[in-house]
Amino acid sequence: MPNIKIFSGSSHQDLSQKIADRLGLELGKVVTKKFSNQETCVEIGESVRGEDVYIVQSGCGEINDNLMELLIMINACKIASASRVTAVIPCFPYARQDKKDKSRAPISAKLVANMLSVAGADHIITMDLHASQIQGFFDIPVDNLYAEPAVLKWIRENISEWRNCTIVSPDAGGAKRVTSIADRLNVDFALIHKERKKANEVDRMVLVGDVKDRVAILVDDMADTCGTICHAADKLLSAGATRVYAILTHGIFSGPAISRINNACFEAVVVTNTIPQEDKMRHCSKIQVIDISMILAEAIRRTHNGESVSYLFSHVPL
Repeated sequence: MPNIKIFSGSSHQDLSQKIADRLGLELGKVVTKKFSNQETCVEIGESVRGEDVYIVQSGCGEINDNLMELLIMINACKIASASRVTAVIPCFPYARQDKKDKSRAPISAKLVANMLSVAGADHIITMDLHASQIQGFFDIPVDNLYAEPAVLKWIRENISEWRNCTIVSPDAGGAKRVTSIADRLNVDFALIHKERKKANEVDRMVLVGDVKDRVAILVDDMADTCGTICHAADKLLSAGATRVYAILTHGIFSGPAISRINNACFEAVVVTNTIPQEDKMRHCSKIQVIDISMILAEAIRRTHNGESVSYLFSHVPL
């Protein structure tokens, strides 16, 4: 494709390379380093004048450093006369801080949106935002892609009893996500109502729906410390589920997450590669990965060609 450049940040170079390979392109030359005082330095190693530039950087690992690196890369391309700069952010950082849930709480997702716009981003491509309203924090176009086509494909190919399953949301906020998947599979859905005493700690869970003598598939946009999904798995087994799977778009897996998954009753915990999982997979045999590079590559190709990206929501070839 002419007049297009793809650059990778430090957070997930493997995914960036897969996207470039699917598009038949080479990754652009960029050097990122830190000065002795830990300031981030970025050097774009080739001309971007008049080019359609895509910068791939996920909100994972050293999140603050990677976010700053993305902002500097966007600005470096913008002031080097790139015709358009698109930030491809598979996992959007600070997405859970999307509302003022108590006095004097910041809305950090809005702050990140402002920073990206001020840095010079003309367009954002992301995946499975924690709250789709985050798109409204921007005054530039935002394409919020969904991992649903890849999830449906994995379920049909890897769970032999998928016709006798129930899709379960671990909280009320994910009800829309699971009903969409359940409708596509023509199966039932359920949800778990949870009450929290404080962040990352679940106090009580109530199952709404029937999983008795069925395979239960927990579906959520992300899992961090995995307290919620592990409690939910126990709840589903006690309610009569024969097997329990978890399918998550963003596997953050911080703190005690890996030990919790190893001790939980999951058949498998399936995540996409919006976040690198190689190290986690070495410590947990239950983790499996779905490659979503095709969805992101197709979104980039369609954006570059001026085509609709909404077609991807159900028709992307995987």
